[in-house]
Amino acid sequence: MDISSYVLLSHEQALRRRMDVTANNMANMNTAGFKRERPVFREYVERSESGPIEAARNTAFVLDMGATHDTTAGAFQSTGNPLDVMIDGPGYLSVQAPGGGTAYTRAGFVRLNQAGELTTAGGQTLLGEGGRPVVVPPDQLETLTIGPDGSVMGRDGALGRLTVTVFDDERGLIPRGDGMMTGNGGRELAAADTRLKSGGIEGSNVEPIVETTQMVDILRAYQTSMKMTQDMDDLRRRAIDRLGRSS
Repeated sequence: MDISSYVLLSHEQALRRRMDVTANNMANMNTAGFKRERPVFREYVERSESGPIEAARNTAFVLDMGATHDTTAGAFQSTGNPLDVMIDGPGYLSVQAPGGGTAYTRAGFVRLNQAGELTTAGGQTLLGEGGRPVVVPPDQLETLTIGPDGSVMGRDGALGRLTVTVFDDERGLIPRGDGMMTGNGGRELAAADTRLKSGGIEGSNVEPIVETTQMVDILRAYQTSMKMTQDMDDLRRRAIDRLGRSS
């Protein structure tokens, strides 16, 4: 392949990456706490000294640099469960990951397991201050509430506090594929800086119309790129045909 084919291939790979990210956003439009992703690309310019003119000596390629999360908050969705919470601001609830370690989530569905521990809807233990689970005695289940600062309150007072962990650089957070993320460098917010809304959860911040428009734009760009590839192939065939007849 000549250099023009490599440039077009680079462009088409970037379009495929954009489509994959957009399709994943659409698939999670109803996922609690989901943050839409945006792919990040960089231009890589390769310079050659053999070009016939100065403008032909620089060749630009597209490099995939990963994706960032749109941290815009989703809408509050009432669930009728007084234990469900939405984080009003940045940060994540800490969860004991299935394979060990700590994971993070914005999905605030809160349940109780048989041991009296607060868990996610999937059964993963929610972690409170110091990375410890919050345990509720059986005789205080009926009066259980979660305050705006994360305090878990029973009949006799505070039983613990759910903490919110924030990251100064969220680019280091890696989606696990189960509504949770992993990452390093997080710090727990103090009670005075924690803001939770109880009685509901945060919806996804994906806007279907925006993502659908993105898909249409990507498809049109891909069709244009394929048309250019076909035109260059036709040009090569005609050139080879003329050379064959003149020899």
